[in-house]
Amino acid sequence: MAFQDNLVKIISDPNLSPKQKSNYLALAAEASLPYLPISKEINQAKEAGIICDMFEGHAPFKPRYVLPDYAKYLQQGSQYLELTQATNLDEALNALTIIYHHVPSVTSIPVYLGQLDDILMPYTDGVDAESIYRKLKLFWIMLDRTLPDAFMHVNIGPSDNIICRTILRIDAELKQIAPNLTFMYDPDITPDDLLQIATSNICECSKPHIANYPIHAKAYDGQGFGIVSCYNSLPLAGGANTLVRLNLKEVALKALNVEDFFANTLPHYCQLTYELIETRAKFLHEESNFFNSFLVKEGLIEESRFAPMFGIYGMAEAVNILQNNPELTENDLEKPSKHYGHNQTANQLGHRISKALDTIVKSTPVTYGYHGRALLHSQGGISIDKDVTPGVRIPYGTEPNPIAHIQALAEHHQYYTSGISDILTIDETVKYNSQAMFQLCKGALSLGFREFTANVASNDLVRVTGYMIKLSDIATFKQQGSRTNTTGLGAEAAEVTGILNRKPRVAAQELSPNYAE
Repeated sequence: MAFQDNLVKIISDPNLSPKQKSNYLALAAEASLPYLPISKEINQAKEAGIICDMFEGHAPFKPRYVLPDYAKYLQQGSQYLELTQATNLDEALNALTIIYHHVPSVTSIPVYLGQLDDILMPYTDGVDAESIYRKLKLFWIMLDRTLPDAFMHVNIGPSDNIICRTILRIDAELKQIAPNLTFMYDPDITPDDLLQIATSNICECSKPHIANYPIHAKAYDGQGFGIVSCYNSLPLAGGANTLVRLNLKEVALKALNVEDFFANTLPHYCQLTYELIETRAKFLHEESNFFNSFLVKEGLIEESRFAPMFGIYGMAEAVNILQNNPELTENDLEKPSKHYGHNQTANQLGHRISKALDTIVKSTPVTYGYHGRALLHSQGGISIDKDVTPGVRIPYGTEPNPIAHIQALAEHHQYYTSGISDILTIDETVKYNSQAMFQLCKGALSLGFREFTANVASNDLVRVTGYMIKLSDIATFKQQGSRTNTTGLGAEAAEVTGILNRKPRVAAQELSPNYAE
């Protein structure tokens, strides 16, 4: 009866649209299925909050993330969708609009919309700049209104081209939460003035992410990769079959000391994480029939290019627990600290944990992986994460100045192939000196950051864990709901996880008289 009561609650919710009600009903149906057979030890670890399956469903019938080869799709058309190859920009945009509604993900909305400048540039011959702007702006509005989910993600760059520049222009104008956007930066290819446009956009609307293209590209083969959802790097024409994450805080609480953590506790819970990954991936690949879909038959994705994401979170708490550090508060920030993010010894312990995880992930085979392996991921957190910090980030409200922040975390980035991100929260005075954001970004990437991401404190559009929300939408959500699926997640995260407690920091010398006008 409780199940039916839940269904009634969903269908009678005054703040959900009919489409949102259908999505919640589908999730309720998935959750009513028996869980895949797992050992008692894995189940206990799940119930204790040590291992989390990210609520992907009790029996997964679709991959978490799918990255179709959209360029191939436009070039060949689709028998399943009864489409011939695209011959001009209008046909290309129309074909993309159609296929997006047939690309699944954990959210039921596509999380990867493609490397749009590479995909669309072949169709721009003979089209003037103003027409490109007008067509792409309508396309951008359509995406936000018909696929209203902030995990939907576009890639552009690193080359300089009219599609890339036009998308940056449109994104700054519209300030939509969707689609999310990553700008690929390569110092050997990308001109400084194009990167300056991208970092100036961050000052305006907290987008885009800036990805370190050479580092990402080196991690994959010649077929390529894409950045999807929040900031997740995965093989092109493949994706992530599942994401299982390990709570390092809870693992540290189980350890007797630092050496016991590395020798026994961490390897033990990593092994349990792998057992759950194997169970979930096996069902998807062998029982769900997903890999009989038209996406596979028409060569847009390949089963061998899917990999599990081995996620971790709670690095900050794990380090502080292992070093017996008491809780750090904002009032303690100006004092010498032994805490993660503020102390070299603490930071080095965190780097040691990341290196140990990297060794485990690269040496542990999986049945369904990228070259037989999972991909290590610094997971950005979800709204149930109370008193535990996402990924390897520094706890909210205790962030040091931006330069110290970047220096504390840079060494982690080499290990997290499938994505790692911090969110620097910069004081609004950076708008008087957008060059500071540019220099901060270049400095972070030169130190090895895979991804540079920043919020500007006065912007309505902000990042939660990697996806976008509008603060104005959160303010009205409880009274009237939202047309955007991810507003509810953001509202819950703001209430439970303290994302709004991030400490805005001055990036450079914006408060000097030269920038006070």
